[in-house]
Amino acid sequence: MTARQGEAARQLLSYVASLPLEGADAQLLAVVVAIRAARGGTGNLTGQDLRSLRLADAEGAVAAVGALGWQARGDLIGGNPDVPVGITVPELVGVSDRRLPFAKLTRSRVSGWTNRTMTSKPARKTSAAARLAALFLAAHAPADHHADLPADLPGHCRAALPELLAKGFLLELDGRRYLLGEAVRHLSGMHALPPATPPARAPRMTWGEWKAQASPALRRHAEAVEHCSHCSITPVRVAEAFMRTPVPAQFDATVRAAFDAWKVSHPDEGPRAAQFAADFRAAHGHGPSVKQLCKGMGWGKQGRGLRLLITRHLIAEEWLTNTEPVPWTLRPGGAAKALHAASSVTGARPRQS
Repeated sequence: MTARQGEAARQLLSYVASLPLEGADAQLLAVVVAIRAARGGTGNLTGQDLRSLRLADAEGAVAAVGALGWQARGDLIGGNPDVPVGITVPELVGVSDRRLPFAKLTRSRVSGWTNRTMTSKPARKTSAAARLAALFLAAHAPADHHADLPADLPGHCRAALPELLAKGFLLELDGRRYLLGEAVRHLSGMHALPPATPPARAPRMTWGEWKAQASPALRRHAEAVEHCSHCSITPVRVAEAFMRTPVPAQFDATVRAAFDAWKVSHPDEGPRAAQFAADFRAAHGHGPSVKQLCKGMGWGKQGRGLRLLITRHLIAEEWLTNTEPVPWTLRPGGAAKALHAASSVTGARPRQS
């Protein structure tokens, strides 16, 4: 979509979010009806169109939009599924003061974008709440930059965000920030602004200058990561990790809920995580990053916020420790050492979870 069409998509979604509808089924149906009715006030929908939305309660959704005064000229539920049924939206009738004043091409493009987004491979087999969230997130995000969650994103859509992350619609989800997955970036509704001239600032320290002023121990650690043949991390990425200014992480309710679910499905992972960190350090000459730990433990695809929360939990339980904020310093903590010492005395192997 063009920038103007992206703005129209956001206007459509804000309009639907402002309606007194409860539940994703009714809101998703309202999105489809509203964009089809945006020009003349009446949108045509067939029973087959309704079925393709895969609503959990299609009959309830039709009744909910009907309660708004949106008048259907036929039976969408029990009628011929191939016969179009006109649905009139009073707020969209007329030529002045319409809620969605779209031109013909804009309406057509936004309607097509709506369908492509909901039926994209990462979204089409998700819940109605997740597909509605996909529309909001795609409309409010640039193709290859992070964006803030839309202010009017419905609550049930927020709860469905981990579903979109697991399916790959989102590449990252960290607190209120997200990044679209590569497979759906063509659906982005935001366009990056032309780069502004940055204000003058002091020259940034080079990687060589940073290492020259670092302590001998810190420099050895940084170079161990930089030259690690197992990790093969680019020098630029290593430099960015060591030289960046630490930013306190914030975890919203979605991330904390995902963490609670992880704890239920992964109980007693402390000893195994400590052993992984010890083995990793022995092989690499440095500790794993948070991402390397979670990936090596086989905990599935996760956003940065959830990875951080899991690692902080293991550190709080003393199965792991690190030298914060220095990266790649994870290693076994006090609880792991105590377990190892106890097993050495009894001759038993440390318990693995």
